[in-house]
Amino acid sequence: MTSPHTLPPPTPYDRGLALLQRLEGREPPSLVEALGDVAPDLARLAIGFVYGEVLARPQLALPQRQLVTVAALAAMGHARPQLKFHIAGALNAGCSSQEIVELMIHLVVYAGFPAGLNGMFAAQEVFTERGVPHQPAPPAGAGAAAADRYRAGWEALCRIDGSAGTQVVASLAGVAPYLGRFIVEFAFGDVYTRGGLDLLQRELATVAMLSALGHAAPQLRVHAHGLLNVGGTPEQLVEVVIQVAAYAGFPAALNAMRVVQDVLAERASISAA
Repeated sequence: MTSPHTLPPPTPYDRGLALLQRLEGREPPSLVEALGDVAPDLARLAIGFVYGEVLARPQLALPQRQLVTVAALAAMGHARPQLKFHIAGALNAGCSSQEIVELMIHLVVYAGFPAGLNGMFAAQEVFTERGVPHQPAPPAGAGAAAADRYRAGWEALCRIDGSAGTQVVASLAGVAPYLGRFIVEFAFGDVYTRGGLDLLQRELATVAMLSALGHAAPQLRVHAHGLLNVGGTPEQLVEVVIQVAAYAGFPAALNAMRVVQDVLAERASISAA
C-alpha cells in the first residue's frame, strides 16, 4: 500500500509528456496545443503510447531512437511535418547535423533519390530555422578507380551482410550483373564506407526504413542479419521493429517482425549446431 508521503509512480502519459517536452524543447508540447480544440484524446493517446510506452523503453538510447524515427518517416515520404519535427527532436536528443545529413544520403539506397532529396530539403529547413551551423563533409572517394570502388564495396558487403548479401549479388549474375555491380560499388563502396554514421547506426536506420516501407521483406532479412553482424543485439533489432509500429502502423511492424523472428531462429539453430 502506498504511504501518504509516497508519490504514485508516473503514468505512461506522464513519462511521455516529459520525454516529448525534452525532444521538442517546449512546454506544453505543440501537439497538445494543436489538437486541444479538436481531438485532445488523440494527443493523449500519442503522448501516452508513443512517448510514454514505446520511446521510453530502455533497449535503444534516445539518439538511436530519433535516428530510427527519422529514417522511417523519410523512407515513407509522406509525413513531412512529422519528419521535420523529429529531425529537430534528433538534434535535441544529441544527434549532430552531420548524422542527419548522412542519414539522408544513406536513404537513397533504400528509398531512392527523390526520398533522399526530400529528406535533405526538410533537414536543411530545420537547420535554417534553428540556426544550426552545418559544414558539409569533404567528398568521399572522389576519383577512386572502379576497381578500388568495387573492392571497398565488396569488403563492406561481406563484413556487414555476410553470405546473405553476397548471395543477392550472385543471384543477379545471369540476368542483371550490372545491377549487382551497382549494389557493390554504389551502395556499399560509395555510401556505406562514408563517415558520419557508424555501421550500427546505418543498420538500425536500414532496418527501420525497410520495415516502414513494408514491401521489402527479402532485403529486410539481409539487413536484420547485417545489424547483428555489426554488433547490434537481438533486443535492438526487435526494438526497431516495435518502434516502427508507431510511425508506419502495426501491419508493417507485424510483417517485419515475422522476418526478424525467422532471422533470429536461423541464427539460433546455427549456433546450436
